Amino acid sequence: METMNNSKQHAALLCSPGMGHLVPILELAKQLVAHQNFTVTIFVVSSQTSHAESQLLNSTLTNPQLCHVVQLPPPDISGLVDPNDAVVTILAMMMREVRHEFRSALLGMEVCPTMLIVDLFGTESLPIAEELGISKFVYVPSNAWFLSLMVYCPVLDVEVKGDFVHQKEPIQIPGCRSILPQLDLDDTLSVRAHKEYLDFVEIISSGVSKGDAILVNIWEDLEPKTLAALRDEKLLGRYTKVPVYPIGPLIKPTESSGSRGKVFDWLDKQANESVIYLSLGSGGTLSDEQITEMAWGLELSKQRFVWVIRKPTRTADGAFFTGGNGSGGDEDSPSKYLPKGFLDRTKDVGFVIPFWAPQVDILAHPSVGGFLSHCGWNSTLESITNGVPMIAWPLYAEQRMNSTMLTEEFGVAVRSKIPPWKKVVEREEIEEMVRKIMEEKEGFAMRERMRKLKTNGAKALEKGGSSYNALSQFAKHGELRCMKFANGGK
Repeated sequence: METMNNSKQHAALLCSPGMGHLVPILELAKQLVAHQNFTVTIFVVSSQTSHAESQLLNSTLTNPQLCHVVQLPPPDISGLVDPNDAVVTILAMMMREVRHEFRSALLGMEVCPTMLIVDLFGTESLPIAEELGISKFVYVPSNAWFLSLMVYCPVLDVEVKGDFVHQKEPIQIPGCRSILPQLDLDDTLSVRAHKEYLDFVEIISSGVSKGDAILVNIWEDLEPKTLAALRDEKLLGRYTKVPVYPIGPLIKPTESSGSRGKVFDWLDKQANESVIYLSLGSGGTLSDEQITEMAWGLELSKQRFVWVIRKPTRTADGAFFTGGNGSGGDEDSPSKYLPKGFLDRTKDVGFVIPFWAPQVDILAHPSVGGFLSHCGWNSTLESITNGVPMIAWPLYAEQRMNSTMLTEEFGVAVRSKIPPWKKVVEREEIEEMVRKIMEEKEGFAMRERMRKLKTNGAKALEKGGSSYNALSQFAKHGELRCMKFANGGK
């Protein structure tokens, strides 16, 4: 393998499975190519079971001038995990077992990249960058509050006695919003004896702060207090130890009008901001009972809606590895699991889509005025950048923290009185939340606050904006590190 000897930087990006990881990696690659004159190679560990993921990868492969994509075959981990293991455990094991294949692929490149960028689940591959003598970075495609928890988690692991789920008092993170264990923490961090807790702590310990810098998918003005804490050596800076570059909001762009389908013909006929869009991301699912209550809540609200729906499952992340899939057979038809007569009764006010929909394009449509979301960070940013207020319906991962931030800190969302992971949210409360977002003064005020965030985020990405400048600083950081390695580390 030759060493790159010109001034153009070449970034190798390692992406773990899942749409929530793939989209921000692809958008980061586009920014590096378009605005920093980088060459980019993306190494994707694909689940090879998600139609939506495959579709996105195929569209990237047909546009090679943006970046080169290398699909790494998913490792066989059937003998290493249980089929019922949590998504965190499965992802951690996949990324651990793919290291040899990834290292071979890097060494097989004609020209050695100048830097390696990994996502949260790829941190155990950071030593490969050290072996090659190139700089290394960690991209956390989420918010600074979640990053603060990751940075401080090893300290909490030692200092907090007992399981987090049993803590009566808020968990304090220096310089940041405190965390309410019962409301904000995912099941991954609730019980120490669970495998997913141990895997999460191992991921954190292996490298969030062991890169040369951390990239995060927000902009400076969105979370200034938390970013300040991450940089302050008297607060979290002593654990972070490296620069933090907020480079967002990076989201999937809208498609051209040529890809429009029936849902857009329907949306075109609706009044501005009159439709609520419901989608739980590429992996989220509901129980049979909750689907019934959701349907009745929508019908009782008398609001127009677009609902992306999947077959009921017993786990909230039941479609994580199969997002966008369906056999297309009769058993997958929404009529099989929606309340009897619902589709007929709501045919004039609602549009039901099985499995998957072009979310960014729907949220960008002027008729959409609300979004019931699982609060994954991609979906959250897509809602913000389109100025659409939200009903927060968190399911797993950091979504519970995102929900708290959207409702309590930003004031752009509502949520149920009792979290949906604790009990079924009943139809009357769903009706109340939908009406509040769509037709009440409180919802209008949320929409106005969301529009301000939209404007603020757009300015951050413009030339001279905070995120544009942060990405330039990151590129300069990488260039200086590359020069240092070229000079023998001196």
